Amino acid sequence: MSPDYPFDDAATARAVIDDLGTVREWNAGAERLLGHPALEVVGRPATDLLVSDGPDTVFTPEGPRWDGTVTLRHRGGGTVSVWLLAHHRRSQDGDPGHWLVVTPLEGGGLRSPGDPLATAALVQSPCAVAVYDERLRLSRVNDAMAEVIGLPEDRIRGLRLSEIGGKPQSAELERHLLRVLTSGRAEDIQTYMRTGGEDRAHAWLARMAPVTDGTGRVRGVCLAAHDFTENYLARERLQLVNEASVRIGSTLDVTRTAQELADVCVPALADFVSIDLLDPQENGDPPPALTAPVGLRRAAHQSINPGCPEAVVKPGQLEPYPAGSPQADSLVAGRTIVATVSSGELDQWLSWDQARGERVREYGIHSTMSVPIQARGLTLGVAVLTRFRRPDPFTADDVLLAEEVTTRAAVCVDNARRFSRERETALALQRSLLPRKLPRTAAVDAASRYLPAARAGVGGDWFDVIPLSGMRVAMVVGDVVGHGIQASATMGRLRTAVRTLADIDLAPDELLTHLDDLVVRLSAEAGGEGSPGEVGATCLYAVYDPVSRRCTLARAGHPAPLMIAPGGTPELVDLPSGPPLGVGGLPFESAELDLREGTVLSFFTDGLIESRDRDADAGHTLLREALSGYSESLEETCDRVLHALLPAGGSADDVALLLARTRGLPASQVATWHIPADPALVGPIRKQVVDQLGTWELLEASFTAELVVSELVTNAIRYGAHPIRLRLIHDATTLICEVSDTNHTAPHLRRAKTWDEGGRGLLLVAQLTQRWGSRHTTEGKTIWAEIGLLEGDD
Repeated sequence: MSPDYPFDDAATARAVIDDLGTVREWNAGAERLLGHPALEVVGRPATDLLVSDGPDTVFTPEGPRWDGTVTLRHRGGGTVSVWLLAHHRRSQDGDPGHWLVVTPLEGGGLRSPGDPLATAALVQSPCAVAVYDERLRLSRVNDAMAEVIGLPEDRIRGLRLSEIGGKPQSAELERHLLRVLTSGRAEDIQTYMRTGGEDRAHAWLARMAPVTDGTGRVRGVCLAAHDFTENYLARERLQLVNEASVRIGSTLDVTRTAQELADVCVPALADFVSIDLLDPQENGDPPPALTAPVGLRRAAHQSINPGCPEAVVKPGQLEPYPAGSPQADSLVAGRTIVATVSSGELDQWLSWDQARGERVREYGIHSTMSVPIQARGLTLGVAVLTRFRRPDPFTADDVLLAEEVTTRAAVCVDNARRFSRERETALALQRSLLPRKLPRTAAVDAASRYLPAARAGVGGDWFDVIPLSGMRVAMVVGDVVGHGIQASATMGRLRTAVRTLADIDLAPDELLTHLDDLVVRLSAEAGGEGSPGEVGATCLYAVYDPVSRRCTLARAGHPAPLMIAPGGTPELVDLPSGPPLGVGGLPFESAELDLREGTVLSFFTDGLIESRDRDADAGHTLLREALSGYSESLEETCDRVLHALLPAGGSADDVALLLARTRGLPASQVATWHIPADPALVGPIRKQVVDQLGTWELLEASFTAELVVSELVTNAIRYGAHPIRLRLIHDATTLICEVSDTNHTAPHLRRAKTWDEGGRGLLLVAQLTQRWGSRHTTEGKTIWAEIGLLEGDD
């Protein structure tokens, strides 16, 4: 007795025999039938109980259920001819399965034909009806129920429902019968199962009601079964389609989308599903006409068994599929193909691929359905659905459902591929527009990082290090609003504009004013007539002079940088914020910092410090902690910052980071002269310059330097305003000549005509130097020229 069945169980002879033929269980009813106690039978071969030369059917069970008459040995020495009903139960934990073998015994307390239960069972009904007595043993069934069960009434009368069905669903129904029997209240239960009289599973509505006698006493339970398979399957199909629309395409990742398709189909449609995709063509071209063999790459698979042991191909592996395989045949035909092992339709493929043949035999695979994955007129791959645990083959409704789900997934896969191509294009554009490597300058040592957004794609973040005249250097970090190719293109235009404005040596606040005007014009162009534009950006621009060790900064709505003085802790630079670029009409303010040599400046975009999980203040705190462990290697520091602030899956926004460590130019590498307004003194000035070059051991550059100094100083005396200053600066590779005066008019390079007396000096300077130019200052202007030094000069 057990809580699930609290009655005497001796009315049924029951035994459990494993797949190896060994008796594992033996109840009191079996002992009553054959006389053998459990101690003598359990653990022994079941064949010891069979009379092999008896007149009845030999016990040779196949499939999930078997019934027949066999001759068994009685303990007293005789034989017993008995009808047996056997149910096979598969193991769920890898151990061998087993057979539940039962037979009803006479004298099981069955009711007489005049009993009210028998009368109820005889009621003619088009639905399947069974009546169970007070011990939940079958009393009567009508013809419809006998047809459903697949066994005649006289064979199964006296058995429990769990013994007749032999399935977990049967045991569950029996528990509900017991509740109806004990409570006296009717219940309705829905179940999906394959009965003995069916070739495939059906959905059943089991209506259970107590049967009472004239005194109102519950004498048994009546079970009426109604087949509502069509409604059930329609509801299941609708639910699966709805689930697919929600679960498939949650990301713009091809592999993830393929895995979601496989997950949706298992176990709703199949026991094992594989998703194989064609490799995309270069430049997004459509694939050529498909012919066998077809090369497919495994994108995803899923199984009802943990670890997908049925899979032969690993995810990411490229596999050729020959003619005769479900994959190739479906793709070449361009339609869904259903095949079964029993029909021989897969023999050619399985003989060619022995590994798959072994899987078919090992897991009992009996049916496959291959569905092309097609979207927007393109064939992307194929989904192969396989059944082995579900006994029924694929139906026409299954084909329609699989095609519906696969079509939805195909659109998502195509969208993901298009996004991937666009993202790769945008990333390539972004990489080409960013500096491939930072220039080496005498002013700063620099290191940088750029990371595109993990999901939103490439954005418009950028950074730059721009060498300026006088050994100075400009450092810029910017962020264009938005993502994709448009943001990258806008970033490229802004970066080019910044470099152009930097070449004319504008102050940081003036440069941002000009850049703001450009963004306003770009917004007008993007918005079109009568509509506002959507172009916006932030920017931080800084200029550092290694001679004065002074840094001038201005920003347009951009995060302020962090500064680490030698031996100090990171601190936020106090810098006026300024409006974002594109607002127009508002001024920008700059700030000046005197920096010690070795000071590290950290420039970054907001994607580094801001996220959905934290605000900017928390991000600044983490950044300070990461920079506190600053090492001599700027590259290592960049990696440590990104590791500390960005999640493992990547940032939701793109990130640009620029670290710059300042260097100072020693006073011994700078020489300055104040020039009187006398052209006759140009000669002595040239001699002083030559003497200084001798001190610096740069006499190889003295000839060019004399000509440049003579021309620039003469022009300043003739056309400039006093005071006039000459300055020479040098490092290992460059000698710079600068002449400053208080006149704001800058000279222009022009080609002199044959009889012109002037105009040839600057042309000569341009020919002899690496580059030259002018920059405006608060006092006037400076004309400068750079002379390249031979490698090895000091």
